Amino acid sequence: MLRWLRGFVLPTAACQEDEDIFPYEILFQDLDRNGDGVVDIAELREGLKNWSSTFGMQSEKEIFKAGDTNADSGLDLQEFIQYLKDHEKKMRLAFNSLDLNKDGVIETSEIITGLKSLGVDVSEAQAKNILRSMDSDGTMTIDWDEWKYYFLLHPAKSIDEIAGFWKRSTIIDIGESIDIPDDFTEQERSSGHWWRRLVAGGIASAISRTCTAPFDRLKVMMQVHSSDSTRMKVIGGFEQMIKEGGIRSLWRGNGANVFKIAPETVIKIWAYEQYKKWLSFDGATIGIIQRFISGSLAGVTAQTCIYPIEVIKTRLTVGKTGQYSGIIDCGKKLLKQEGVRTFYKGYVPNLLSIVPYVGTDLTVYELLKNYWLEQNAGNSVDPGLMILLGCSTLSHTSGQIASFPLTLLRTRMQAQGESHKEKTTTMIHLVQDIYYKEGKMGFFRGLTPNIIKVLPAIFISCVAYEIVKRPLELT
Repeated sequence: MLRWLRGFVLPTAACQEDEDIFPYEILFQDLDRNGDGVVDIAELREGLKNWSSTFGMQSEKEIFKAGDTNADSGLDLQEFIQYLKDHEKKMRLAFNSLDLNKDGVIETSEIITGLKSLGVDVSEAQAKNILRSMDSDGTMTIDWDEWKYYFLLHPAKSIDEIAGFWKRSTIIDIGESIDIPDDFTEQERSSGHWWRRLVAGGIASAISRTCTAPFDRLKVMMQVHSSDSTRMKVIGGFEQMIKEGGIRSLWRGNGANVFKIAPETVIKIWAYEQYKKWLSFDGATIGIIQRFISGSLAGVTAQTCIYPIEVIKTRLTVGKTGQYSGIIDCGKKLLKQEGVRTFYKGYVPNLLSIVPYVGTDLTVYELLKNYWLEQNAGNSVDPGLMILLGCSTLSHTSGQIASFPLTLLRTRMQAQGESHKEKTTTMIHLVQDIYYKEGKMGFFRGLTPNIIKVLPAIFISCVAYEIVKRPLELT
């Protein structure tokens, strides 16, 4: 970061006391483009944009929130210097946490170990690229001055947040909530930061699911009715649903879809932490394989506990207008007419779908992460929001495609009975029936609306999360 500042200020700063503010004054003057003695948010944003690609889209807002103590929408010299002094103390703690052998420099092995302890796996070559992006003197080590000036105007306050560039966040889901949960640090647990993230993520997910619910209902309808003589298409499907129940019918089943977010998330995270403990021998940090196993088992546990709600959601989605008055009414009628076993129809293909979804999702994300690190880590350790969104979108989409045939089987079996006036069949018989009547493409009915909703769902989730996290004091 700020390579010109390294070349001009770094040699000077190394010779002066820590309290010397000369480098900060030079930086302030360069930021203050109009020379009015105050740096506003537009000037700060422009400075970050021109100097480096290591800043996220909200960096200037976070810096202002921390530095603008008198809330006058501008940073004067004293506020700017005070912010940098406070930030420097936090950066010193982050540096010390990575400098494992306490020799005053960070080496490649220490980067690998530090990131691995936080759930980010990088190869030696990738770690060297990360180190090279901060190394200004060609020694392939990072001393305190290099570290300080690299993160001088990055609002990250700890090594956890710095590693968070590539520590994947799955706190927001887009409806297929069977991916691996987030890893929360001890600091996040003790500060209560974790539950605020869960609340913000849950609200954002509910908003996203509600906004994209028409596509989700269309997907289910196409999956269930694709064996009929007239197969449902995207435009025709929307027209058919509106004709049958009006505009409101497009959101049928969304209540159950939103209702299950909270219990499923809590169970999954609790189970994930337990499985990680069981798989980490002697307290050792678990790797990507252990996280995959833990995440898959956590998905199985959560799905087992909330699966009746999944069945109710499907029945509400494919139901006719007036057939059910709500979640409770649907549950009572299913229990009375079809018995307890109906609440676990499609359970086997649902569990089987977890492995290809989680495996493909995680693998694609790791491949994309590794490719970016190999190509760009020499210039920046922060990929930026758009790169992360792109990687998440591709990995989510790949996971859904890989698991879609099993998801279709699950939905068909859940809908058997009330909505299909046919005898309940086993998963094997259903596979044979679909293959002989509809061919291989029959296993991918409803994939189009499912893919269409991915991008808007992720975008809406991110926007909603940014809005919701402010009152929850999340940075």
